[in-house]
Amino acid sequence: MNHDSYDDALIRRILREVKTVALVGASANEARPSWIVTKYLLDRGYDVIPVNPGLAGQTLLGKTIYGALKDIPQPVDMVEIFRNSEAAGPITEEALGLDPLPKVIWMQLSVRNDEAAAKAEARGVTVIMNRCPKIEYGRLSGEIGWQGINSRILSAKKPVLAGKGFQKLTINRPGT
Repeated sequence: MNHDSYDDALIRRILREVKTVALVGASANEARPSWIVTKYLLDRGYDVIPVNPGLAGQTLLGKTIYGALKDIPQPVDMVEIFRNSEAAGPITEEALGLDPLPKVIWMQLSVRNDEAAAKAEARGVTVIMNRCPKIEYGRLSGEIGWQGINSRILSAKKPVLAGKGFQKLTINRPGT
């Protein structure tokens, strides 16, 4: 796979199919990007499982924090890596030891480890690097345009709004 550019259809498919996300590098600090992404994904209906050995046993946004991927008592669809590129290798190895395997390993902005990606892809796991699922969700749903940011997507279709609470757009629009 070309990890310099991803097709919107691939990103959209991942964001639609994934339900459970293990977020490695979760932070309890509300100013940290990992906390913001955790909250955003939870608000979009994903089951986000925070992973941070220093916070294991505590809760984050109502979710139990685990010390390692192997400690999570349920299968995960996606492992999101909120650590540096060097740490992405061992985290990917740990993810490849899970049974069942996650469908996706997603490395956050500025995180890229081609060797780890090749190992995961050899096992049939889809890998996304140097991208943020929050940004991608916002871009593909059109929500990011509400903030005055060019999403590179033009559409005359009326956006579908979430049915509860604070209104937000969704990627689950007919025809997308």
